This record gives sequence, C-alpha cells and structure tokens, in this order.
Amino acid sequence: MFSSEFAHDYGSYTFAYGNYCERESGDTIAAIYRSGYLPYSGSQGVKNIFYMARSARVALTDFTLSSENRRISKKFDGQFHKQRIVFADFNVDESFISFCLAYFADKHGSVMPRERLQDIMTAGIITHIVEYKKDERIVAYVLEARDGNIAHYWYSFYDLAYTQQSLGLWLMLDCVRDAHQDGLAYYYLGTVYGEKALYKTSFEPLEWWDGESWNTGIAVLKDRSRSDSERSVERIDCWKKGHELY
Repeated sequence: MFSSEFAHDYGSYTFAYGNYCERESGDTIAAIYRSGYLPYSGSQGVKNIFYMARSARVALTDFTLSSENRRISKKFDGQFHKQRIVFADFNVDESFISFCLAYFADKHGSVMPRERLQDIMTAGIITHIVEYKKDERIVAYVLEARDGNIAHYWYSFYDLAYTQQSLGLWLMLDCVRDAHQDGLAYYYLGTVYGEKALYKTSFEPLEWWDGESWNTGIAVLKDRSRSDSERSVERIDCWKKGHELY
C-alpha cells in the first residue's frame, strides 16, 4: 500500500493524498477489494495497481429486491439469452472490441481509447464475460471479476438503442441476482460519485467504503454524492504524473 500527495489547503490544515495498493504474489483480489480498493486502468501499461475510492458493494446474504429492482426486472427479464463465459475461453476479437469502443464513444466520449480497453482485457483481473443476445444479435457484455466469495461488476457495454430504457441498471441487477444465487457474499458495483451514480443505491442492503470501513449509512452516501461537485478539483496526484494517462 502506498500514498501519493495530491493537494493541500494549509490554511485549514487539510492535506490530501491518493491511496493505492499494488497486487503482489500471493495477494488475492478478494482481500484487495475488501480493503476498499478497485482496479486502476487510467494509465498506459500500468498493471496490478488498485486505487482507494468511495465504492459500493451489495451484501448478498441479505439481498432482497427493492421496488426499483422489481420495476426494472419486469422490463427485461426473459428477453435475452445469457452466457457467463470463462474469460480464458472467450474470443476477444475485433467485433467485440468494436462493440465496446462504439458504446463508450457514444455514451461517454473519448475516455476509452482502444489501448485502454486492451490494457483492461490483459490486466489479469477479468474472470468472466457475461454475454447477452437477442435473436443471435449481441445486446450487451459485462466484464466481471470473481474471486472466492466476491465478484466485481467492472465494465458493461450495451446496444445504445436501449439507453433510455435503463438496460444498464438491469444488467447490474441481473449479475447481482446471479451472484446471490451462486452463494457469494459481496458484489462490488464500483464507485459512487455524483448524482448520476445514485442508481446503485437501489440495491439492498448496500454498503459503501468511507475511507476507513464499510458504511451502511445510505442517507450519508446520497448526501455526499449530491454534493460532490462542491469538492471536485482538476488536479492529479504526484504518482500519476509519472505515468502517461489515457
């Protein structure tokens, strides 16, 4: 584990650091996630680095469908043919790459160049690709990492014809349900920053990393997310300056 100086406000004695860890031989993905870290993919060629952030996970032992979960499930349940494919058996061909890049270009802009996607696919973290089809046509992919009794919904890519229909939320719900049925303990959903990420609070029971421990205070999480713009700064920490960013 290591820290990298980020910013400071000496007047209030506030000193900020980015927190990271490096996966070494013998380290498990489950232990890294449990400690509040997520896989880093923001710099070219960087491997085995994880960053600490405000992330969320579903405690699957007591998982139940919320009213929002039930609403979304009625829209898409039974519409697609699903396969959870072991990553080693999945063919990462040009059609897959093009599908994923087109999704990110249209949905999020230029944050996922081809080189970044290739780094993600070779990071040694993905264990399964969840593939969804309708009438033999690809509808979506989910990149999933499983280790022991945990799993992480890392990235999803889907047909943008479904954007206004909340398919993205249904994909996450479908994977959470699978993890629950498989007897896993936790399903990690990634970061929760800004109002756009509050859809993740529709899962119950939800826990979020507060920098020290897993917190169950959802009202606090919502308040922090809604006020994130007040704390946002355009700056990178010292460690990132030594790497070429995507």
